[in-house]
Amino acid sequence: MKKLIIICAAALSLTACSYEAGGRLDQGNFGNATMNNTLIQNGELSYVVELNSRFSQDVPPMINFDFDKATLDATSRAILDRQADWIKQFPEVRFRVYGHTDAVGSSAYNKRLGLRRAQAVVAYFASKGISRSRLEAIASFGETQPLIVTQGRERANRRTVTEVAGFVEKWDGELDGKYGAVIYRDYIGSAGSNQQVQQANAS
Repeated sequence: MKKLIIICAAALSLTACSYEAGGRLDQGNFGNATMNNTLIQNGELSYVVELNSRFSQDVPPMINFDFDKATLDATSRAILDRQADWIKQFPEVRFRVYGHTDAVGSSAYNKRLGLRRAQAVVAYFASKGISRSRLEAIASFGETQPLIVTQGRERANRRTVTEVAGFVEKWDGELDGKYGAVIYRDYIGSAGSNQQVQQANAS
C-alpha cells in the first residue's frame, strides 16, 4: 500500500511539472526576461516607464490613418510635430513606433500595412532632424490589438503608437547611471521653455 501511495505521488508530481518552467507565471509583461532583468538591475526600467508615462501625458502618443493607407494627413503631422518636439528634448532616449490596422484584409497584409505606417512615422521624425538610430519601426501588431473589436472599417484601430523604448547605448558611460538627474534636468528645462513659448504666443 505504501509503495502504491509513493508511485501515485510521483506520477502526480510529474504531471504537475509537465509544462515549461515559468510558463504559468509569464503574464506577458516580461516577454524578454534577460532584457527586463538587466533594465531593472541598472535602474533603467523605472525611468523608461516614468518617461513613457510623461510622454503620453504631455503629447498624444497616437495618430490615425485612412483605410488601407500609410500616408500622413495634416492632423497626423500636427500631432507628430508635437511628438517630435518632445523627443528632441531627450537625446539620450530611444523611441519605438508600433503600427496597427483594422480587421479588414488578411493578417499577413495587415501586418505589412501596420509596419508601413510605423515606418512612415519614423521617416517623418527623421525629416524633423531626429536620428534614426533612436527610432524603431520594426514591430507591427497588425490587426491583433484593436482598440474597438469589430470586423468592419474602424478608424480608431488604424493607428500608430509612439512609446519610449529605452536609452541610447552611447550615453551609458556619459550618464554614469544618473538617468534620473538628466531626465529631471531636461524635463524641468523644457517646461520652462514651453511656458515662455506659450507666453510669447499669447502676447
